[in-house]
Amino acid sequence: MNTGLDQDACWRAVVARDARFDGRFFTGVVSTGIYCRPVCPARTPKRENVVFHPTAAAAEASGLRACLRCRPETAPDFAGWRGETPRGGAWRGTANTVSRALALIEAGALDAGDTEALAARLGLGERQLRRLFRQHLGAAPVSVAQTRRVLLAKQLIHETDLSMADVALAAGFGSVRRFNETFQALYGRAPSDLRRRKTGGEVGGEAGGAIRLGLTYRPPYDWPAMMGALATRRAADETVVNGVWTRRLRAAVDGADGSVTLRPAANGKAEVQARIGALKALPGVLARVRRVFDLAADPEAIARDLSADSLLQPLLQVRPGLRPAGDWIDVGEDAPSDRLVTRDGDLLARAERWRPWRAYGALYWTLSKELRHDRTG
Repeated sequence: MNTGLDQDACWRAVVARDARFDGRFFTGVVSTGIYCRPVCPARTPKRENVVFHPTAAAAEASGLRACLRCRPETAPDFAGWRGETPRGGAWRGTANTVSRALALIEAGALDAGDTEALAARLGLGERQLRRLFRQHLGAAPVSVAQTRRVLLAKQLIHETDLSMADVALAAGFGSVRRFNETFQALYGRAPSDLRRRKTGGEVGGEAGGAIRLGLTYRPPYDWPAMMGALATRRAADETVVNGVWTRRLRAAVDGADGSVTLRPAANGKAEVQARIGALKALPGVLARVRRVFDLAADPEAIARDLSADSLLQPLLQVRPGLRPAGDWIDVGEDAPSDRLVTRDGDLLARAERWRPWRAYGALYWTLSKELRHDRTG
């Protein structure tokens, strides 16, 4: 299987515990049967005992279980899983199809449906979808969906005081029995055995309680710019007050009534607090929060590619971490990173060289126009 991983680079990242590679791949240690993040503080395994996997789903599909020390469920999402940065029009092909499929899975497409229905939504056959997932992710769609559920459940176990029954519901498992069987198969123990400590927070077993979770992202991140953009778009159900974003949840849209807030926390973390009337809606809400705040972005790759434009290069250094605000409900066919809605002919012409990061390039283009206006004004 061609995973697009540079084996030597992966090994160097593991030895150095290089945080730049966190979430880009996972280290399978065949001698212990676990898989880890590149930044795992445990003793570095022997090279001959290591197999690198492009995704957590691929690691679990090979029979490995998540490390309890570095907790792979807390690794940053990685939007650049495709391997090499795609160029030209070809990037819109199979990689974009898998990206759309992942977004649907994260929103719960395989919790209520099957792979055939997912493939139909994407306009291709089930066999082709399975082949694309194996090619790009190293795992089948159902394995990716199960890994998503398991890793969210692990995070809820570690970071909240929810009961195991509520964890199962909030993570997208159809039943407590299935939840218990899955964890027993993967970890050889009951889910409750993974709970090391209580958080002492407000979280409880009631569905209407506040669930607090940390969402990881890759710095840099220009939080003032993002909060400013969200405040000015004046969405009916969104507010930004004192640097805290709040979204009202509605059952007709989100599967539950309630609210969700996000505020920046420690470097590389954002704190989400959800008050939600139906716990089963939590995965979809978290997926939408990640999209709104573009938490899966790879700023290193974006800066590297956009810096080839002489106009953008100095701005990327002065204002690193600009990200486009995403929509709560996303129905676009194109990748959000490449969307461009403008009538500016100069921008449209120049933006072709920015693919697949046209949305980011447009932010810096606007910034350059503002700076030029300030100088001449």
